[in-house]
Amino acid sequence: MSSNLPTFCVLGAGHGGQALASHLSLLGFDVSLYNRTFARIKPISALGGINVEGEVKGFAKLSLITSDIKEAIEGREILMVVVPAYAHRPLVEAMAPYLKDGQKIVLNPGRTGGALEVRSILKEKGVKRDILIAEAQTFIYASRSENPGQVRIFRIKNAIPVAALPAYRTTEIVGRLKLALPQFIPGDNVLNTSLDNIGAIFHPALTILNAGRIESTRGNFQYYIEGITPSIALILEEMDKERVAVASALGIRSLTAREWLYIAYDAVGKTLYEAMQNNDGYKGIMAPPTLDTRYIEEDVPMSLVPIASLGDMLGVPTPTIKAIIHLANIVHKCNYWEKGRTVDKLGLAGLSVKEIIRLVMEGE
Repeated sequence: MSSNLPTFCVLGAGHGGQALASHLSLLGFDVSLYNRTFARIKPISALGGINVEGEVKGFAKLSLITSDIKEAIEGREILMVVVPAYAHRPLVEAMAPYLKDGQKIVLNPGRTGGALEVRSILKEKGVKRDILIAEAQTFIYASRSENPGQVRIFRIKNAIPVAALPAYRTTEIVGRLKLALPQFIPGDNVLNTSLDNIGAIFHPALTILNAGRIESTRGNFQYYIEGITPSIALILEEMDKERVAVASALGIRSLTAREWLYIAYDAVGKTLYEAMQNNDGYKGIMAPPTLDTRYIEEDVPMSLVPIASLGDMLGVPTPTIKAIIHLANIVHKCNYWEKGRTVDKLGLAGLSVKEIIRLVMEGE
């Protein structure tokens, strides 16, 4: 690997992947873009890059646009994973045979338990190479891909904590990331980044509690600005208290949702409702057109389930979070407890708090 500027592979060509790949390219970095199916990236391949509008503007030429994962990651130092968390496992399984010493896998974001899950997958696959695993607390952009090969970046967040597994390697990955994006800052460890996952609080409940409006209007309303009412905000605040309590049981001081809004967006308010309404970065973002959305399919099994599962193991009640999981099961006619990241799947079942901390700090 070059000791100079890092080279990147962005894995995933959805809203976020296109935003990240194009921004990195416009900043002058060598970027490849991978997507599992070529159909999604065919228009980008034809253009040779992505047109960007919003906070960042221009045409971003990409070095490589491919659905061949071996080709995509070959020679790339930093592998930026930008897919829904339920796709982390199949993606990492696909790249495992081709990983080389010195490569760095960064989940953007990890949701809850992402880095721990990747560690387990690489162990299952017998990968012995020196691969650094890290996760971001949240995604760096508020963005939408409006047409094939065209993306709008509504807002670049101010500060995005990133933590490595093990934690003592965090400065290594953040130092490389900051050469491109200074918004990346060191997180304490992957428990902090996982439990400061504010999407777990904002996405599933907001979607389910707006189910009638989403189905009747096909999402024709501003998701955060109009979808958040004072009553819905009260429910989100209860979920947030439960999340913070689970973190506290692990000895972690987790950000509240209001604190996070201030750090990420400079949005302030006396209540969560006021802070969300005062967030200019949320203006113009529309609701999903159906309930078949990653706000449920991803955030329930990969965010809420692990928080509730940890709560059960640590003796912390999470009744509001469990209520949203239950409603999601009904709406999608499935069992997200079976699909989700439980403590068993994350390799944490039966561990004491001291043992969990040692795992994330030292990798043992």
